[in-house]
Order: sequence, then structure tokens, then C-alpha cells
Amino acid sequence: MEKLILGLDPGLAVLGFGLIKCIYNSKTEKIDSTSLVDFGVIKTTKKQEMGQRLVTIYEDLHTILNNFKPDLAATEKLFFYRMGNTILVAQARGILILALAQNEIPLIEFTPAQIKQAVTGYGNADKYDVQQAVARELNLEEIPKPDDAADALAVALTASWLN
Repeated sequence: MEKLILGLDPGLAVLGFGLIKCIYNSKTEKIDSTSLVDFGVIKTTKKQEMGQRLVTIYEDLHTILNNFKPDLAATEKLFFYRMGNTILVAQARGILILALAQNEIPLIEFTPAQIKQAVTGYGNADKYDVQQAVARELNLEEIPKPDDAADALAVALTASWLN
């Protein structure tokens, strides 16, 4: 059985996405192989009006969903860091939840510590350790760039292992 998993790292200025394909053993239901399908970012600028920024995120995410038709999506749980930034991330997150619901794609969420633990084996790992682990797990020669895309791939890998 194959499963396409979309990892999302929500943000208003930069929303990272990463798609992986997992092939599961039909007898054991464990993963036989995982491969990179695509990754990147959806960008908006401060010059855009807020509504237009959200439309850009929605339309670009909708294109990704239509092109790849993932079986599952995963994202990081929202946590409060700085109130202003958290509100902006929450708005972008609402758009991604809407787009996923409209396409009937299930969404699961993980805390940052769960993602770090799953990918590196250490819940307090730093960003570089997570990025190195993503590159290693997906047999990549280099760490995926930008950071938001690498983070999204870490979320997708976590979903493949913990779902």
C-alpha cells in the first residue's frame, strides 16, 4: 500500500510544504520505504493586503492538493510564542485547515517536541539536527532549503511513523 503524506509548516509570510511517499508492507503494515516527492514554500509579502495574502496561501495550497492528492496531511500544533506572530500563523493555519477539509484530507497535529523526538530521537533537538535527520531519512545529499520546507518534511516523516 502506498500513502502520500503532506507535511505543512504554517506561516503567513512563508508556509512550508513537504510531500513524501511511503510504501507499506501489506502483511506487517510497517513502512518498507519512504521517498521524497516534492517540497517548497508558499510565500506572501507584507506589501499584500491581509486578505490577499490569505487568498494566495489558499490558492497555492489548493493547487498542491489538486496536483498531488495526498492521503494525509500533518502540521505542527499551534503554540503561543509572541502574540502578534501567533495570530498571523493562526490565520494561515485556518486557511490550510479549510483547504484540507474541502478536499476531505485528514489532518493530524504534533507538538514541536513530538516532531523533534520522532525525527532525531531527542525532543529538544535544535533546528540543524532536525534538518540533518530529514536529509538522512530521505537519502538527500543536502539539507532541504528553505528551512520552512525542511520543517514541513520533518512533520510529514513524523506522521508516517506515528500515524
